[in-house]
Amino acid sequence: MESILSQRHRHEIETIVVDAGSSGRTSEVIEQYRDRITKLIIESDDGIYDGMNKGIRKATGEVVGILNADDQYIDQLVIRDVAEVFAEDEAVDACYGDQIYSNEAGRIVRYWKAGKSSRIKWLLGWMPPHPTFFARRRIYERYGAFDLQYPIAADYELMMRLMFKHGINVKYLERVMLNMATGGNSTKSVMNILKANLEVGRACRNHRLHGMFLVPVLKPARKIPQFTRRPIHT
Repeated sequence: MESILSQRHRHEIETIVVDAGSSGRTSEVIEQYRDRITKLIIESDDGIYDGMNKGIRKATGEVVGILNADDQYIDQLVIRDVAEVFAEDEAVDACYGDQIYSNEAGRIVRYWKAGKSSRIKWLLGWMPPHPTFFARRRIYERYGAFDLQYPIAADYELMMRLMFKHGINVKYLERVMLNMATGGNSTKSVMNILKANLEVGRACRNHRLHGMFLVPVLKPARKIPQFTRRPIHT
């Protein structure tokens, strides 16, 4: 919430908080910021992507972004830069940028430099970091949101479906946008990594995307350089 409220921009932000009944101090924090929350959804769900879909359905703004618990925008100008991308070109359907991962001590342990999208990159296992992904609401209304048959890799399936299969117009912001806490759902264990890549392969087959048969192998291999690369500016 502090990350969102610290953003410097000229646009109105509709803040939708979705909580499936988290334990700990979550309810206290929600109450602390209640007057700054536009819409609050507290109910059980069928996993993280079901919760995200609920937020997307409730959104009324033109552009939708998703910020996970414990993640933070890297600085106070992220929303401003995102808004400028959509304001400058009505034809832009979505945008994304780079992302870093930090451990509990605040040290950067991984730098995901996304780069520009291309069809050949998708065939070689590429994807952008989903937490940096902003899309016009009309795109979700036209092509759908997260597919719950992929409980771990629904973010990959969504962006692959939108960017590779349907070819939406996407802009790359060449800057670090987000600091993500380590221990995400798809990487918190070896078993989850394996399950995620099996889901990736299943998504490619279900969409009958020929030429993507090597993606489940190439996708995890692309992450290796992220652990040695460091951003010049954050």
